[in-house]
Amino acid sequence: MRITAFLDIPGQDNLTPLARLEKYAFSDNIFNRQIIARGLLDVFRDFSNNEEDFLTVMEIVVRLSEDAEPTVRTELMEQIPPIAIFLQESRPKFPTAFFEYLMPIVVRYLTDVNNQVRKAGQEALLVLLEQDLVAQSDIENKVCPILLDLSAPDSDDEYKVEAVNIICKMASMLSRTTVEHMLLPRFCELCSDGKLFQVRKICAANFGDICNAVGQEATERLLIPKFFELCSDSVWGMRKACAECFMAVSYTTSPEVRRSKLSPLFISLISDTCRWVRQAAFQSLGPFISTFANPSSAGLYIREDGTLSIRPSPQDVASNSCQATNNIKFMSSSTNVASSSSEQPMEIKQESSTEETSAEVNAGLSVKNLSKDTWEASSDCCTNPGESLTGLSQGDSAAAVREVTKDSGFPGMNSRLQSAEDVFNNFLYWRLPLPDISQDLELLQFKSEKHKDSCSVQCNNCVASSEIKKVLESLQEHMDDPDVQAQVQVLSAALRAAQFDSISDYETKKKESRGKLQNETAISDEATISDTACSCVEDNTPVSSASLDDGSEQSATRILKSTDSEEQHRESSVFLKKEQENNPPFEDDKSKLQDIIPQPLLDQYLSMTDPARAQTVDTEIAKHCAYSLPGVALTLGRQNWHCLKDTYETLASDVQWKVRRTLAFSIHELAVILGDQLTAADLVPIFNGFLKDLDEVRIGVLKHLYDFLKLLHADKRREYLYQLQEFVVTDNSRNWRFRYELAEQLILILELYNPNDVYDYLRHIALTLCSDKVSEVRWISFRLVVAILQKFYANNANALGLNFINELVVRFRHCSKWVGRQAFAFICQAVVQEECMPVDQFVEHLLPSLLSLASDPVPNVRVLLAKALRQTLLEKAYFKSVGNPHLEAAEETILALQSDRDQDVSFFATIKLKQNNMDNTSIEKQN
Repeated sequence: MRITAFLDIPGQDNLTPLARLEKYAFSDNIFNRQIIARGLLDVFRDFSNNEEDFLTVMEIVVRLSEDAEPTVRTELMEQIPPIAIFLQESRPKFPTAFFEYLMPIVVRYLTDVNNQVRKAGQEALLVLLEQDLVAQSDIENKVCPILLDLSAPDSDDEYKVEAVNIICKMASMLSRTTVEHMLLPRFCELCSDGKLFQVRKICAANFGDICNAVGQEATERLLIPKFFELCSDSVWGMRKACAECFMAVSYTTSPEVRRSKLSPLFISLISDTCRWVRQAAFQSLGPFISTFANPSSAGLYIREDGTLSIRPSPQDVASNSCQATNNIKFMSSSTNVASSSSEQPMEIKQESSTEETSAEVNAGLSVKNLSKDTWEASSDCCTNPGESLTGLSQGDSAAAVREVTKDSGFPGMNSRLQSAEDVFNNFLYWRLPLPDISQDLELLQFKSEKHKDSCSVQCNNCVASSEIKKVLESLQEHMDDPDVQAQVQVLSAALRAAQFDSISDYETKKKESRGKLQNETAISDEATISDTACSCVEDNTPVSSASLDDGSEQSATRILKSTDSEEQHRESSVFLKKEQENNPPFEDDKSKLQDIIPQPLLDQYLSMTDPARAQTVDTEIAKHCAYSLPGVALTLGRQNWHCLKDTYETLASDVQWKVRRTLAFSIHELAVILGDQLTAADLVPIFNGFLKDLDEVRIGVLKHLYDFLKLLHADKRREYLYQLQEFVVTDNSRNWRFRYELAEQLILILELYNPNDVYDYLRHIALTLCSDKVSEVRWISFRLVVAILQKFYANNANALGLNFINELVVRFRHCSKWVGRQAFAFICQAVVQEECMPVDQFVEHLLPSLLSLASDPVPNVRVLLAKALRQTLLEKAYFKSVGNPHLEAAEETILALQSDRDQDVSFFATIKLKQNNMDNTSIEKQN
């Protein structure tokens, strides 16, 4: 019944409905006016056929909007959005009714004296803007001026807070031009409002939406400076709000601003003195890191449906073409190769990516291999930026080789290797053997180790020191803030510590090297090391223990300001790489280094698994780390998985099941990011552990079991066949949804295995689920049985299909419980619907058993049989053909079911006939 149905009651006061409406709209009884305001939509529908009556109603609404009772005005404003939608639908009749009558009411209510009325007006305005019902002229000439007046510096505090809130919410619904020219200047002023912290807090909480509304250029020019102010606000609530919206702000900035300005700013928030700010910053750390993602470097991108897809890089495509060209060259030159007996081939080591879309040729150039007749190296037919020899470019490799031959003192070898650059640029399998220089290289190798001792400390600490310096430089602009001063002191101490560590490590290694040499050799080698170290220092002052004691800080500064020439770095990089491989501590130090995101951000993210963080920041910090790990892994790319591997293993063994559950729900996405090789090596052991975990963790693995298994190799995937039956057993037998999910996943998993494996392993699980106590599990399991049967016949495994059919007949058709016999009827109906087996096989092995259910004593079984025959079986073309020997048997069964003593059985056996008769009757009537 309509709210205003009383207006239609005739004869109560001899008034027309329109006059009765006006009477109650201006009654002295507040309740009558509320009823009229609440039922205005029905009133407009009733009087919309007559334009004169419609305008009269509109005038009544305008008068009612001036009612002195706030509840009446509130009820009226709540009806404005649905009335506006109705008028939009009826626009041909009343094109300007909303703009002339209702929009002024909405604007006026924004400044109403009653708080409840203003709230209703603000909500109505947002709905109208969201539905795009407000004209652009009204926004610029009516709405925005009112909001700017309410948010003025001299405005009332309550009005100002509400105006700021509505400005922030409506920014995403307006055009970029309107926001940038009319609202953005006022928003920037409000961010610096020193009177009300509530205003600044609203601005901080909605900062990301404003940045998204105005775009990158305006964000970097106007909003980023204001964001810095809010992040250093004295009220911790402001800093916390900035940390929560950091990802949205970063998303609208350029990569340069994101790396140079926002990253140091985020580091300051993550080291804030307030625990709540640090907690919010750590929760936003993973999302902020994800804004550094670059599909061209990661090789992955997100589709519109939210799934990850692989995008091969141009280098990978070029590498594939080069590899094919190389194979052709090798095939064509095989006869020439066989004739060369005095030459030996170079070894090529290839590593293909998981999707076989890229092939990189990598090899190691070591000093030991120079003593052999063969030189193990790699060569490319194409010059790709991402492919290099031992991490160097081809030019760097040639420079390193020239340095080796120069120091060895073999002029013949030196002249021969002058063209090493050409050798690496051509695909040459055969070359003249190199002379044996093993004795001279032993001394050369020892010298390289000494050279590495002098420079490795600086190389290892250069990255950390440079990052600390960047943070210090970014904080110089905010030295007036006491918090910033404290942070500068902490970072300065960390910088000095890094410098002292580098010098102490250098001195320790120098002392250890002295004990390995004899007296005469030690003196000459110490001089070599001292000269090398001095060449790295800007003022050529040798570094000694005495100088560290007297002026360690000045010496550390000189080392950090060292300007090693690029040529010297390239010459020593070959030796550094070999030494790092034989020195695990240095390898561990570099295992977390990468160049995708700023290193301090990654270091902070990796520290989220530290137990101390849970005590000082948030007890749920490990869960937040696990939640954002796939996004961080996608940003870094599979080439930097080594940075996250230890953290992932730590999270996978966390004592909190919520952390492990979070990883279990996302392990399939991480497998897509890493590819099959890293997945098999690093994720499969963790996946196996999740399989034996609590049900709360196992359900995460189970929901995406198919997605994970399809990424594994066939041999690795086959190992899980026996483990799948472990999902049938749960910690709580009442957890039937777990078994339901298992049946759904098994339907998808069938395509991953051959028919023999399905018959030997998955068939038993399906039959077990078909006998489940819960009806929902049984019905989805029947679908699984049909899918298994379809798998057999689709792969021409007719023998397995026949054996399975015989087992179904024995288990279900001749089941002592009526539920089993009912299940048999459902399975047969599904088999016909899905057409998962040949019709001749069905009528020979299943149809006789199905028709025999007509004499079943339980009506529920006969009801399902009637549905299967009438709705599915007899609708197939095979059973409609004249002369079909099986059609007669099916029709006899239907006739018997139509005369069944149970009404439901006879109803479902004849409902199709009745429907056909009704259709025929309607056709005859039309004719």
